[in-house]
Formats: sequence, structure tokens, C-alpha cells
Amino acid sequence: MPTTTRWWWIRHAPVPADGRIYGQMDLPADVGEEAVFAGLASILPDNPVWVVSQLQRTHQTAGAILAARGQAGPGEPVVVTDLAEQHFGNLQGRPRDEVMAEQGTAWNRFWLTPADRAPEGGESFTDLVRRVERAVESLSQAHAGRDIVAVAHGGTIRAALAQALGLAPERALAFVIDNCSLTRIDHIAAPDGEEPPAWRVHAVNYDARRQAR
Repeated sequence: MPTTTRWWWIRHAPVPADGRIYGQMDLPADVGEEAVFAGLASILPDNPVWVVSQLQRTHQTAGAILAARGQAGPGEPVVVTDLAEQHFGNLQGRPRDEVMAEQGTAWNRFWLTPADRAPEGGESFTDLVRRVERAVESLSQAHAGRDIVAVAHGGTIRAALAQALGLAPERALAFVIDNCSLTRIDHIAAPDGEEPPAWRVHAVNYDARRQAR
């Protein structure tokens, strides 16, 4: 029988950044909206593997969900740096509107830069897709058959969708991934382990506040 590993992707809570690009800057999140965490808590599975990036906003969001479930914590979540947001290099900390105006026709309608373009000192979205693919495959093998709750970032979740659906990175940028939304993807490994995994996408950008109403 195939082995199904269920990924529950959650984008972190909003980050008050005053309109600035933050990428891999380690800014705190606003976790004050209790309804969204109650909604997430009500639909997430029992006893999953908890995964976060190294950035504090993912830890804070995971903690708020667990508090809504009446749990003190999942122990130590698995910290995976490959699941961090795209590094925007010298664009980080600058006003978003200013950067977009400077880029002119090079600006991507859905992202700060075209998928294959790395800002100075940073990485491209295509680079992000590659490292997320590496992390997803490694974690899916290490926790085969489990539920994995990954509290991560908008770019990271778009990259996971690109992997699951076989999309070119530029196409994956068209997905809307809101703060605290849920995206559900199954990684289905062949019994012999010799064929590439299959994928099933259950939901994208689901607003869990519906569950708490």
C-alpha cells in the first residue's frame, strides 16, 4: 500500500512591518486574533509532527494554536531553516512601494521580483522552491505516514504547491496565501519507493476562522 504523509501548512500570523519588506528579518508576529487560532486548533489532527522555520513568527503562531487547544506546547518543534521565507537581500527593510516603483517593468505582479531573479545578497524564488522541495522530501521520509503541521511562510507554501502540482516557479506565485490560512497537501509514496511520489491537494488558503463561528 502507498504511504500517505499529510502536510498541514499554516502561514504565520501577521507581522507589523510598517509597509516594509521583511523576508528573513526576524520580526515578531501579532497573535492577538484568538478566533483564527481557535479555528485552526479545531481542525488540526491530534499528535502531529510540528515543524517551524528558525524565524520567531512561526514559533509564536504555533504557540498560539497550541494555547487555543489547551496545550502548553508540542515539546520542541522541528526547526527547519530550509522552510524559511525567501531572503530578499538588500531589499529587506525597505518600503515595499518604493522597491516596486524602482523595478518598473521588472516587477512581478504577484511577488517582489521575477521568480528567477535574486536581489543582491539574497536568493530567487526559484532558489526557495529548490530548498523547500529538499526539506519536504526529507521530512516526508523521516515522518512517513504521519501528519506534519508546518507553520511557515507565504513563499514557502507557494513553493510547496509548485512541488506538488509540478508548476513552474513563476506560476506558483499566483497563489494567494493569507496569514494564518491553511493549505493541505498529501505526499503519497509508492510502496516500492522507486517511483516519484504522487500528490493530492485538499485545500489552499483556507480561512480557519469559519470553524470558530
